[in-house]
Parts: sequence; structure tokens; C-alpha cells
Amino acid sequence: MRAIDGEAARTIVAIAEAGTLEGAAVALHVTPSAVSQRVRALEAELGRPVLHRTRPLELTDAGLAVLRFARQLEQLRADLQTELSPGAAGPEPVTIVVNADSLHTWALRPLAALVDRVHLEVLREDEEHSLTLLRRGAAVGAVTAEAEPVPGCSAERLGVMRYLGVCSPERANQWFGSGVDAASLATAPTVGYDRKDNLQRRCLARLTRAELDPPTHYVPASAEFAEAIRLGMGWGMVPEIECREEVRVGELVHLGERAVVDVPLYWQQWRRSSAVLREVGDALREAARHLLR
Repeated sequence: MRAIDGEAARTIVAIAEAGTLEGAAVALHVTPSAVSQRVRALEAELGRPVLHRTRPLELTDAGLAVLRFARQLEQLRADLQTELSPGAAGPEPVTIVVNADSLHTWALRPLAALVDRVHLEVLREDEEHSLTLLRRGAAVGAVTAEAEPVPGCSAERLGVMRYLGVCSPERANQWFGSGVDAASLATAPTVGYDRKDNLQRRCLARLTRAELDPPTHYVPASAEFAEAIRLGMGWGMVPEIECREEVRVGELVHLGERAVVDVPLYWQQWRRSSAVLREVGDALREAARHLLR
């Protein structure tokens, strides 16, 4: 296979962003026929399809590999421009994925320290689903719960994010006055971030082997999620970093030593990364070293 040229790489990026050949043609200032010809030539060169002909178009695994290559090529080009003309290009754009709880509790401060050198786009996604965006080339780095690196990426452990099962003192007396057991947990409402949030289920499994299906309220924002628990909507899993002091002074009640869930976090980033992306990764790793378990 010959080296993939820049034109083919840019075409795949345009298709991924537009979702149609027509939209890609507009972005590239060529005809849809020219886009189709480029795709066919690339598929002939690779010996495999790069697109699923759906609506919107979806990239195959081979197409995703080309997309990652194209994004990395963009980064290398930006690095070269910065090296040849320091300061002329301004801050480099970097898109990363961070789960909402990390962004809310520990990750924003180290990122904020980089804004003079980086134009950040932070995509918010659950730590167990963030790799989809990394795999698709929509981001160049991700805080994730997955240790296995995406192809073309490196993975490094950041630490453990511990969550505590907590509720308000009033609700603790109402729901758990006779103890935290299968009977009380079956009826006490929980608060979930969204329907992908399984932390409360994991805590229930840890506390009891019973098949429980308590009522659940969903509040999809980190600050408001914890506030809903403080207001007595239900019990839920709040990052220890956030609620440790409230538990200590009695403003929140921890449901017991076993009412914890530990989530290991990893930083994944493209191996062919820019100097700026490496700086972003270094900042997150250093913050995690001090704040995570």
C-alpha cells in the first residue's frame, strides 16, 4: 500500500464531519462526483471499504483508521507551523473528552492553567463511553475508565475516582432508620445522572445480592445531581472529592463503609501527539496524582 496522500485524508475528515458526500463536497469546494472518486480510489488503494453507505454515512474500521491518521496529520502540521513561526499561529486547538464528574471535581483547574497556549474543546461524555469519540477521531485524548488503549493511542492510569453512597440526614432517618438493607434499599429512591449511569446499581449489587429496582430520578448535570441528593430527592453516588467534608460534618449521611464504588480512570491520547497535547496530558496526570486515590 502506498502512503495515503493529504487529499484523501482531508476527504475522509470532511465526510466524517458532514455525514454525506454532498456536504463533504461543499466543505472541500469540489463536486460530489469528485468526492466519490476520491473515496473509490482510497478504497482501491486500501483493498477494503472506508464507508458504510448509510444515512448519515458511517466510517468502517478502515475509514476510522484513516480519520485518525488525518487528525494526527493536522496536529503535526500545526506543530511544524509553531516550530517554524513561534507565536505566529496562536494557541493550538485541542479536543479532548472528560467525564462530567472529573470535569466538575478535579480536571478543570489543570486545564484552565493551559488556556494561554491551548484552545480547548472539552467534550463531556461518561467515562465508560468516551472512547467512542476517541476512536472516531472526534477527540485526541480522553479521560476514560477503559485501560485497553484504542488503536493508535497510549493509555496511562490516572488513579481511582471513589464514589460514596450518600443521602440527606432527613432522608436517612426516613428511609434507613431501621438500617441499610435489601428491604429499605428496594423502596428508597435513587438519583441517577442519566440512563447510562450505573453507579447506583453497582452499589446496590455490592450492598445486597437481591434483585432490586428502586424508583430513580435522573438529573443530568454534576452540580445539580449532588444538589438533588442534598434536597432529598433520593440517595446516590457522589464523588468522595466533592462530598467528603459534608459527610464529615453531618450535612450528608454515608450509607455505610460498603456503600462505595471505585472507578479507575485512565488518560488515553494519540501516540503521534503534538507537544500541546502532551502538555494537556501532563497537566491532567499531575492533578490526578494529587487528587485521585
